[in-house]
Amino acid sequence: MAVSYKKLFKLMIDRDIKKKDLKDMTGLSYGTIAKLEKGNNVEISVLDKICVELKCQLSDIAEISFDR
Repeated sequence: MAVSYKKLFKLMIDRDIKKKDLKDMTGLSYGTIAKLEKGNNVEISVLDKICVELKCQLSDIAEISFDR
């Protein structure tokens, strides 16, 4: 089981949001954004910040993949 954040990056493309914009909006570090890109684990508070700023649900930015 793994978490994929591909939906987040697709949403960012659809809304024309750059990584720098996401960093500025949420206060996240580039390291945390890199973790998201790699599909690494992040704190739920990180996902909460993103959802609040993008006005979306967790299911809009992440999904669980059972294939590994």
